[in-house]
Amino acid sequence: MMKSNADSFAYYLNKYLSVFLPGERGLATNSILSYRDSFALLLEFLKSEKRLRPEGLHMSFLTRELVVEFAVWLEESRKCSISTRNQRIGVIRAFCKWLGYENPEFLKLSAEVVDLKLKKAPKPVVNYLSVEALQNLLNEPDSGAKNGLRDLTLLALTYDTGARVSEITDLKFENVRFAEPPTVILTGKGGKSRIVPLLPKTVEYLRTYIARWNIDPSENKQQYVFVNRSGEKLSRAGVKYILDKYVLSAKARSPELFPNIVSPHSLRHSKAMHLLQSGVNVVYIRDILGHSNLNTTDRYARADTQMKREALDKAEIEMPQKPLDEFLRSDIEDDMTAWLRSFSNS
Repeated sequence: MMKSNADSFAYYLNKYLSVFLPGERGLATNSILSYRDSFALLLEFLKSEKRLRPEGLHMSFLTRELVVEFAVWLEESRKCSISTRNQRIGVIRAFCKWLGYENPEFLKLSAEVVDLKLKKAPKPVVNYLSVEALQNLLNEPDSGAKNGLRDLTLLALTYDTGARVSEITDLKFENVRFAEPPTVILTGKGGKSRIVPLLPKTVEYLRTYIARWNIDPSENKQQYVFVNRSGEKLSRAGVKYILDKYVLSAKARSPELFPNIVSPHSLRHSKAMHLLQSGVNVVYIRDILGHSNLNTTDRYARADTQMKREALDKAEIEMPQKPLDEFLRSDIEDDMTAWLRSFSNS
């Protein structure tokens, strides 16, 4: 029987999401929504698999064993990737860590869940477009049509600034500077803002776009730059729909240029890779992309096989020509077997 409402899961979850994360942690709305989504899945798991009503649960229900079951459910029933599974479990661990500080009664529970190891996941491949593929993609929108011009401007600006989707959808005209030097202010993770310069062609697209859509930025500073037909803020799903449409038509013309999966984030990856290939220092790339850690930006350098190949070619020396016959003895397999067996005898 529950001692009091203050011991309930609902009480602590509400305090965590509405007080701790925005207040003490200072997380942005999008980050808090990501935490909320993880708990929404946990609630779905409790209802469908455990037949439990979350609103009536004492906090002690959240055991290590239950979190492990939840992780298995995410993979097997929800078909989540390992990285997504780890992200969801990471949210539960963070909540339990806070819970131990909030109420020492739950320190043991907290320690058991926090001690859970995340499943090892393969390192994600950086999915980006070549310069030629990007040019083909930007040639697809019909800039003579009102929506086509908006789509071209959206794709070009997203690529040019290396912006996250949320940074583009949240962009308002007050964040755009048309005077020299033209720039945009993007607000990313944790509410951190950065100033990114714009290329002349992107500025040209923007100017034409606002003229065609009859927008006066000076009088509509609080208006979102990209809106749908109803004049409302363009959603993440709307951006994906636009990108998918033009990727599909560009692929039909040049399928060999495009990877299997192209997401809005691929444009961000593409900008980073193209900057790197042009010789831009990773420190500047970090600042443009808004990475808080240089290690995050370093993955682009690790991913660029073309640059690796060129670097190896530059460092190549002439090797001496040695006969290989002595290495091709028929008994080499027997020698290896004997060598391996020697480990068990030592």
